[in-house]
Amino acid sequence: MTEQEILSMYEDAGALLNGHFVLSSGRHSARYLQSALVLMSMDNATDLASVLIEKVNADDFDMVVSPAIGGLVIGQEVARQLKKPFIFTERKEGEMQMRRGFTIPKGAKLLVVEDVITTGGSVCECMAVVREHGGVPVKVLAVVDRAPQAEGRFDVPHATAISLDVETFAKDECPMCAEGTPAVKPGSRGSL
Repeated sequence: MTEQEILSMYEDAGALLNGHFVLSSGRHSARYLQSALVLMSMDNATDLASVLIEKVNADDFDMVVSPAIGGLVIGQEVARQLKKPFIFTERKEGEMQMRRGFTIPKGAKLLVVEDVITTGGSVCECMAVVREHGGVPVKVLAVVDRAPQAEGRFDVPHATAISLDVETFAKDECPMCAEGTPAVKPGSRGSL
């Protein structure tokens, strides 16, 4: 599957949005990728997971983990195709945690899977939780990288199915805010 085919998948699902958005990182952008609309289709989830698993060797890790909420569907599908256990981290009162009785065997190697990364904040929080619980993150996979030029986001290798150089802004530098254009926050970290 080519990058253009993946981008078309987002466009066909109405998941490539234009406007004024506040991303999960808090940064502002004129473009937003709503992966949930793409991943509603199990065929899309299967196809995207297949692209991602081509970028790993299943013998290099023991489990798959995703930060909730965006990474859940694609993470579980990657784990299903690779026949690996799947767990997730989630925020409670603003702090990323491992809950629901999940455990990580000491020294277990984990593949971290996310839908879209920009700053990589959720992934880094997820990896910190994995380490707190005795696991070892070994690689990050994401369907979309919105900031492929950003170096050093992760201390492990990462790969994506598609890279889009989407300009983002700090709130105080956002031209859409300066114009008075209202922002919407479609992500998983609550409302504005």
